[in-house]
Amino acid sequence: MPDIDHEGGWLLTLDGTPQSYVDLQDPTHLEFEYVQRIAHLLDVVADPGEPLEVLHLGGGALTLPRYLARTRPGSRQQVVEVDGPLAEFVAENLPWPSGIELTVGDARAVLESVAEASVDVVVADVFRGSRTPAHLTSVEFVRLAAAALRPGGYYAANLADGPPLTFAKAQTATLAAVFPHVCLVAEPAVLRGRRYGNVLLIGSDRPLPAEELTRLLAADPFPARLTESPQQAVEPVTDATAEDSPPPPAGAFSLS
Repeated sequence: MPDIDHEGGWLLTLDGTPQSYVDLQDPTHLEFEYVQRIAHLLDVVADPGEPLEVLHLGGGALTLPRYLARTRPGSRQQVVEVDGPLAEFVAENLPWPSGIELTVGDARAVLESVAEASVDVVVADVFRGSRTPAHLTSVEFVRLAAAALRPGGYYAANLADGPPLTFAKAQTATLAAVFPHVCLVAEPAVLRGRRYGNVLLIGSDRPLPAEELTRLLAADPFPARLTESPQQAVEPVTDATAEDSPPPPAGAFSLS
């Protein structure tokens, strides 16, 4: 659907759930707060304008790849999208710039084929409907992502959860089982377990740029809080125990 309030803006919905927002005239215009938070990470992991090699698990309308193509020209990006007809629809109606390669396939299956130590950042933003599939939430999956990263690389996973944040806590423990440095980013109301919302988890084998990220997050229209090394008294999720992320409450993504 075109954004009648912003020329060049388009909203992609799937089964009534807002999936992506893109601005074809200005790819740096990011409408969704959680996308802006991932973009902040991409802004601070290297010197301004320096090209990156990034693997995006989950494509949608390719909001972040478009952003990175504008802010870091020359970046090499691979996008994995499981929905072939959706990828064709986006290519026809919302074409993306050169330098972005799209692969149709399951995120984990493609990740298994990625060369070790070949990318700077892995972004996991995969939803089936409004839920993250179970096979993309386990420690075995996160280890695959870690193997694809170069030394000093970053893994960022977007997920959604609500009170009492059982899923988010388990996912935090899962990342901590793989990466020595982990942080959690979310709006304060979500962190306090008061409402359902997005949670961004970041992991790396190097200390995280927490100070820079905190400053950028605080300046957003909807400020988020960054928590470093969050301790969780739960076990990491394995393939044997993995479950889809919890469904959102009724009306969480209402467009009315």
